[in-house]
Amino acid sequence: MYRDYASYIKEKFGVRVQKIALNPGFGCPNRDGKIGFGGCTYCNNKTFSPFYGQAEKPISQQMDEGIDFFAKKYKAQKYIAYFQSYTNTYADIDTLRGIYQSALTRDDVVGLTVATRPDCVNDATLDLLSEFAKKYYTVLEIGVESCYDETLKMLNRGHTFAQAEDTIKRAHNAGLETCAHLIMYLPNETTEMMFKTADMMSQLPVNILKLHQLQIIKGTKIEQQFYNQPDMFHLPDVEEYAEFAARYALRTRRDMIFERFVSESPRNMLVAPVWNGMKNYEITEKIKKKFIELEKKSQ
Repeated sequence: MYRDYASYIKEKFGVRVQKIALNPGFGCPNRDGKIGFGGCTYCNNKTFSPFYGQAEKPISQQMDEGIDFFAKKYKAQKYIAYFQSYTNTYADIDTLRGIYQSALTRDDVVGLTVATRPDCVNDATLDLLSEFAKKYYTVLEIGVESCYDETLKMLNRGHTFAQAEDTIKRAHNAGLETCAHLIMYLPNETTEMMFKTADMMSQLPVNILKLHQLQIIKGTKIEQQFYNQPDMFHLPDVEEYAEFAARYALRTRRDMIFERFVSESPRNMLVAPVWNGMKNYEITEKIKKKFIELEKKSQ
């Protein structure tokens, strides 16, 4: 069976650990003109910003409200401060230190995960995260999205795959765990191209993978592209995606940890694919069953 993140974290801490998504309001260099304007063609942060993770609230308040929310649902758990929205290394070192530290004041917070772009991680930032890693479980989550520069250009990402490779290697050398975020079924990417990303990720010092299917969200640039150039897109149904994801996992290094295979956007914001209202856990169960079947056949 592939290694799943929930089990990995529970083994590490002995209890269930919940991520609390935070928004420090840093913005993105692909929106403010430093690298580009308009942001990534598929991006709408409203699809994954929880009610407590609003930039106008202090980070400590976001943490408290997030923990209060999850404490009502689960018992005996610890928490990871997850800086999720936009580019969470996009500030000077003193600002970053203060923001990260403000999320780590509670005894029940045991970790720090920082999501960012591969072109916004300098050596000073890695040194800072390495300091936190001496006391807290610390992960740098890097938005790789695709291993193909032509796709990255089409998505208006503003960086190359070589930059992602370099950041992953430097983070690893700094003693950090790394998580690579990848989107499956991007425009013009074939199944074989996507499987090759599994090979490329397996050759890099990546500890964790977060995959999800391309979702066409209302109000994004890719929505118009989806309508105007439909031949560029192939959005699978849930059965096809489950088979693909299981084969993808089977192709990776045996020690790779999978944190996620699918993403679930609010139905009122989602154009496609619509998988009959299935929840993430239901789709993940399909993937697990398919993985076990494929693994047995390969033995």
